[in-house]
Amino acid sequence: MSDEIAQLFENNRAWSDRMQVEDPAYFLRLVRQQSPEYLWIGCSDSRVPANQIVGLDPGEVFVHRNVANVVTHSDLNVLSVIQFAVDILRVKHILVVGHYGCGGVRAVINDEKNGLVDNWLRHVRDVRDLYARQLAQVEDFSWQHNRLCELNAIHQAANICQTTVLRDAWLRGHDVTVHAWCYSLENGLVSDLKISARSYEEATEQTHNAVARMFWMTGKRRRDQSQD
Repeated sequence: MSDEIAQLFENNRAWSDRMQVEDPAYFLRLVRQQSPEYLWIGCSDSRVPANQIVGLDPGEVFVHRNVANVVTHSDLNVLSVIQFAVDILRVKHILVVGHYGCGGVRAVINDEKNGLVDNWLRHVRDVRDLYARQLAQVEDFSWQHNRLCELNAIHQAANICQTTVLRDAWLRGHDVTVHAWCYSLENGLVSDLKISARSYEEATEQTHNAVARMFWMTGKRRRDQSQD
């Protein structure tokens, strides 16, 4: 066993000992049940720990992560997670959480070639292409990157609302809401992207409004700056 791997086992033992001292019932509670109210769909980025960001313990949030927090109708992995969370765990909220500084989104903006992952990021490229004209309004790379991180989270949330899992759950009267957020690595804060949909129709309307608001604000800033 390498020294690096041995250190992980040592870290694990130290963590287990510490948790049992701080909270003797901690592991007993975990064993007894998993009853989260939240499904978190986020990026695989190692800097975005789902539980810690929202101050929840293990067992309180069900988590799925992939590169650039993508949700597609053909990905049986994410669809299975959503179906299990909605139909079995009965979660009340699905949180699609992008993050500023996302490497996958950066690769799309820069048209980078990274191998197999480029096929996966094709879904983010579709979002970029949909708003190519609006994104080109501002030449600043950081601005374009941030907006595409937000647009991607919004559209992946909308994709969830289009799945048979959610549409069937809503028809059965299951009260589950789909949200779109974006997390900042710079200050640890989450931004609400104004998507909180309880139906396919709400998702469609809120997506349109959120995107329109985003680019209206951009135009307003440009007008204000030109008057200074």
